[in-house]
Amino acid sequence: MHLGLSGGIAHAFVNAKLTPLLVIAAVLLGLMAVVLLPREEEPQINVPMVDVLVGMPGSAVPEVEERVVRPLENLLWEIPGVEYIYSTARPGQALAIVRFKVGEPVDLSVAKLTQKLSANYERIPPGATPPLIKPRGIDDVPILALTLHSARYDHQTLRRVAKEVETAVKRVPQVAETTIIGGARRQFRVQLDPQRLAARGLAAGDVINALAAANAANQAGRLIDHNRTVLVETGGFLHEAHEVAAVVVAAPGGVPVLVRDVATVADGTAEPTDYTFFTGKAASGKAAAEESAVTLSIAKRPGANAIDVSHAVLREVEALKGTTIPQDLTVTVTRDYGETSAEKANELLWHMGIAVVSVAVLILVLLGWRASAVVAIAIPATLALTLLVLYLLGYTLNRITLFALIFS
Repeated sequence: MHLGLSGGIAHAFVNAKLTPLLVIAAVLLGLMAVVLLPREEEPQINVPMVDVLVGMPGSAVPEVEERVVRPLENLLWEIPGVEYIYSTARPGQALAIVRFKVGEPVDLSVAKLTQKLSANYERIPPGATPPLIKPRGIDDVPILALTLHSARYDHQTLRRVAKEVETAVKRVPQVAETTIIGGARRQFRVQLDPQRLAARGLAAGDVINALAAANAANQAGRLIDHNRTVLVETGGFLHEAHEVAAVVVAAPGGVPVLVRDVATVADGTAEPTDYTFFTGKAASGKAAAEESAVTLSIAKRPGANAIDVSHAVLREVEALKGTTIPQDLTVTVTRDYGETSAEKANELLWHMGIAVVSVAVLILVLLGWRASAVVAIAIPATLALTLLVLYLLGYTLNRITLFALIFS
């Protein structure tokens, strides 16, 4: 009797004495893959996207569109692998979002775009700035968001604390881009007095140039003596308002004119562009009062396990409490893709186990224990090998792979 290819393979495995060992090895390797497989919310799909920003100060939208956007689009369409280009013209600014085809290597796509723009700098119209290139990908989506909030501290203090927390979080392996949302930036505000400027024969540009020159550190040279080299640096950065006020603007007739002689200097905050507040629930269940807040969002590196990165960051933040983070400042996790992806993966595996047991029991009742044993062994071994192949091919447990396992 001719069994065919599948029948021949099945017959060989049925009669082989190593089959039970292979099944056990497959299940054990699958359990190892379950532990080692990175888990995340979004799949690692290569869709390279690059933002190209070109400034043209003082130009209206029609001029930007005619002189920047259209030539830029024509140039970008010449790059191999480009699928779509989305362009926007704004007053004094043009933005082109270049999307390459799915599967194109990210680094190669960015290199081709950069090389194309570098080789065509002569086509940039007069008055336009060199293109600013910023690649974007699926890993730019934050996996973790920490909101620092308090009823006692203001937006400026919260941002200062968030900046220190960000510096500590950056030391965690596999952490990529971090972003602080909300808060007020510290800024020295120099309010010029036109009358005092005119009385000393100065203009606003003189004050601006003096402050720019004073707020810089330069290497003046080096001293070599007895086989030792000493670097000499001049200048430094301005840290306090009184340092800004003491900057010399000019010295007509040998008499120095300081910034405080022609302006008022205040240590304050920059003009806010957004506000962040946190509203939780009180013990009674009603909404509590709004508190000033700052959010720190954290993204991971490509291929990193979102769960491991999330846990490492949270451990680092926990260690900062009481020192960098004051006791009366609360840190709330407002997004944790590591926790949600782990929950989804564990729930899937649990329900798969329930499904296997249910099917085995059903077949036991209808067809007997031999058929039930075959199902109870074959399905876990097949799923284990599938998870092993996912791990070896570099896939992760995410929405797409989880749906594929459920569907299969």
